[in-house]
Amino acid sequence: MNLHPTPALLDSLYWITFVAVIVSSTSGVLKAGFKQFDLFGVIIIAIATGLGGGSLRDMLLDREVFWIRDQAFFIASLVSAITIFVTARLVAIPQKFFLIPDAAGLATFAVAGTLVSLMFDAPWLVASFMGVMTGTMGGIFRDVLSNEQPVVFQSPLYATVSWAGSLLLIALLQLQVDVTLACIISGLSIFFTRLLALYYNISLPRFRFKQ
Repeated sequence: MNLHPTPALLDSLYWITFVAVIVSSTSGVLKAGFKQFDLFGVIIIAIATGLGGGSLRDMLLDREVFWIRDQAFFIASLVSAITIFVTARLVAIPQKFFLIPDAAGLATFAVAGTLVSLMFDAPWLVASFMGVMTGTMGGIFRDVLSNEQPVVFQSPLYATVSWAGSLLLIALLQLQVDVTLACIISGLSIFFTRLLALYYNISLPRFRFKQ
């Protein structure tokens, strides 16, 4: 299936991506903050987290990279980084709080990645995985730059809920559900399922050799 890029769809995609950049950049700053990086280091982590997944998606789709085409996304990431950098000096922030904007970024970028891929005529399974990649790669860049094992490889139901949400979005669109409503349902499903998985420590079986 593919989506015709109507003005309403493009507008929805713009704002979903804008929110995704802000919350993902915020999670990057909070994660980097516990490493006590300086302001420049925090900005680099924020930009890598907020823009990395979408950049990789666009390059694979042979599409102009979204934040190069419209620097408002780059500015949003930059402002988010500086705002959280300053706020953290004034307000006590729990160490695990970054998981909330991280889950929000996972959800919004998964939805955005899937929509963009469908608009570029990607097959439905490929489009769903593009959603996963868009949602998770920023976090991988963040963790690698912070010299930590990526959350996606060890944390409860991270990429799994992203993929399930992307497939849910495609199924809803196939059923002719309004695009905006389908995005809201899919995004909220990813967000809350991720938080529930964290709360109840639900994860996939880990690889192990038979003893």
